[in-house]
Amino acid sequence: MRLAGPMRAVAVLLLLGLTWVLASSILGGDSSSLVKHFFSGTNEEPTAETKPRRYKCGLSAPCPQKHLAFRLVSGAANVIGPKICLEDKILVSSVKNNVGRGLNIALVNGVSGELLETKSFDMWAGDVTDLLKYLRPLHEGTLVFVASFDDPATKLNDEARRLFEELGSTVVKELTFRDSWVFVGAKGIENKSPFEQRMKNSKSSNKYEGWPESLEMDGCIPLRAPLEN
Repeated sequence: MRLAGPMRAVAVLLLLGLTWVLASSILGGDSSSLVKHFFSGTNEEPTAETKPRRYKCGLSAPCPQKHLAFRLVSGAANVIGPKICLEDKILVSSVKNNVGRGLNIALVNGVSGELLETKSFDMWAGDVTDLLKYLRPLHEGTLVFVASFDDPATKLNDEARRLFEELGSTVVKELTFRDSWVFVGAKGIENKSPFEQRMKNSKSSNKYEGWPESLEMDGCIPLRAPLEN
């Protein structure tokens, strides 16, 4: 009989607590968190899951000052077009309706980061002369972004390959029919470009029937100092 009073008090407290939890849940609260809070006696509020921060062009980290953030994606087979992103701006994509079979190129001022021109060159049925006329007169410091689509190499001749080598390419001399290729070079570069990837067209390893998988590459490119007059 002596325990009747304390037991009644405990029962009342439990009833009040469960009523509070039920009312909070009905009003929109997180019942599981509330129950945990009630029985643990802590005052800590549940924290929301932190979302990973997104940087320019989807990079996982920000670029240093006076650097350009970029992302290149080659085409997937002959179905999905390539994409060129620079400083969070899409320069080339199927959505912009400015992609074509072959080599998709964006020229950028290496001092200011300003887009100069975008153009595609059909390397299957086109005329390589158009590509040569495009690459020969490039000004010192011009950045050249390249993303392949379908076939980047059939019409490439020795001069075209040499011009890309002068921009810093190391694999263009080996580029063949339907390879995937992404590349960033520059007119007047002193060393080979660190921004280049190639996926060879091979029946034994192709992801798509007749084509290798798409390539994706991103990074940060330093701006050049203005040329002295």
